[in-house]
Amino acid sequence: MSTNKYSLNRHNHAIARSAGVISLATLISRILGFIRDMIIARLFGIYIYAQAFVIAFRIPNLFRDLVGEGASNAAIIPVLSEYNLKHSKEEFWELANILLNLLAVILSAITILGIIFSPLIVRLLAPGFIASPEKLAATINLNRIIFPYILLIGLAAYAMALLNSLKNFTVSAFAPCLLNISIIICVLFIGEGTAGLAIGVLLGGILQLAVQIPVLYKKGFRPKFKWSLKHPGVIQIKKLMLPRLASSGIYQLNNFVDSIFSSLAGIVGEGGVAVLYFSYRLIQFPIGIFSNAVAQAILPTFSTQALEDDQQNLKATLFWGLRVVFFVMLPMSALFMVLAQPIVFTFFGGGRFDVQSGLLTSNALIFYSIGLCAYGGTKILQCCFFALKDTVTPTKIAGVALVMNVILNTLLMFPLKIGGLALATSISGIITFFFLFFILGRRLGGFHERKILFSFLRIFAASFCMAAVCYLVNQTLNLAWALFCGGLSYIMFCLLFRVEELKELIYWLLNKKTGQT
Repeated sequence: MSTNKYSLNRHNHAIARSAGVISLATLISRILGFIRDMIIARLFGIYIYAQAFVIAFRIPNLFRDLVGEGASNAAIIPVLSEYNLKHSKEEFWELANILLNLLAVILSAITILGIIFSPLIVRLLAPGFIASPEKLAATINLNRIIFPYILLIGLAAYAMALLNSLKNFTVSAFAPCLLNISIIICVLFIGEGTAGLAIGVLLGGILQLAVQIPVLYKKGFRPKFKWSLKHPGVIQIKKLMLPRLASSGIYQLNNFVDSIFSSLAGIVGEGGVAVLYFSYRLIQFPIGIFSNAVAQAILPTFSTQALEDDQQNLKATLFWGLRVVFFVMLPMSALFMVLAQPIVFTFFGGGRFDVQSGLLTSNALIFYSIGLCAYGGTKILQCCFFALKDTVTPTKIAGVALVMNVILNTLLMFPLKIGGLALATSISGIITFFFLFFILGRRLGGFHERKILFSFLRIFAASFCMAAVCYLVNQTLNLAWALFCGGLSYIMFCLLFRVEELKELIYWLLNKKTGQT
């Protein structure tokens, strides 16, 4: 590694390049997702069909995280990366086929059970809907139709894990764009009602899986019926996955808790389910574009570095990952806080998304923004735990977060209404980050925590000053000018407060342009 203090090591260059591809794909997907949500918001507002879609689609997303993407990050990618590095290609593909068959059976069983028990599931997830028979019936019907999405997206997530373990990120990164395109086209052509949403989701799931199959075939994957619960790789994945299933289940229970509370229209107000959905979609924009991209790209590197006797490379990568997440997430949090209303009305305003819908969504966005930096940092910390083959610790911390979220929701929903539920999520997310941060620090014997703190404070100061600029410009001009001036001022304030991450980014971009590494 170069002795230049601004240089990144070769692992970080590879991560940055991979994260760049993933970020570009995620940016396109998020833009398409915003277009999708703008259409849904303007067609349905925060009322019956929007709420039915949010609840019905949340249930398949639970199982997607449990047996799809969550399992991939925690268990499948680390083990497949190890097999790709230390075993023959024949052994690697044998394990890949065994996992494919096991996953197909599990997902098929979940899909059938979900269709049968949809009425019970919806009543448990959104008890407030029972008071509105029309809303309850619409949600149950929509949930039954889109439940096969679990099978499709679970297999697509497995294909992504297989490609990522081979350090191929491009196709799997762009695949989610197809879901948004599918929903947009179907909703526009079919119009108001649940049919367009249902068909769009199912078609999107098919396309996300189909687009990855040719790349897998080119890489050497040939589907075969292989079945073995005693394969060493399967046993290793099972040991890693079981705590991760519990952790993912707890995380999704957090979402379900929010759904349960937000469905209580008599307390938090009508449309709470959709309000939380639209505001959290905005929060997910920077998380998906940047922190998820970094986490997805950094996990295979973590997994190989964790196998080294000397963990200095792992510590250096973790140190770098947290700082770059803070560098992006802190200013985004500040932007959302001071520009919540113009952002919400610009993206979602119009049609059935009226002034009341916009004010409620803006309020929730402000409270969600408080925890934005913690959400991004937690993903990096979790990836490091997964690479260290420790999925138990994140599970325990997730359990603590669940309890905190229930308590905080109960306490805050009466004085703050729907905003209280968003604030509860932020507070529990911040506490989760600090628990993981300090535990991992003790586990690794430190990873430059003081330097991370000083870096955080400098970025915080630059973000605070940028937020003031954005607020003043928006008061006198408009949102576009506020964002433009905010971006320029953030760079200036980073230079003023000697934010090293800006200099590292510039150095990396210059090296990339000249072809140096």
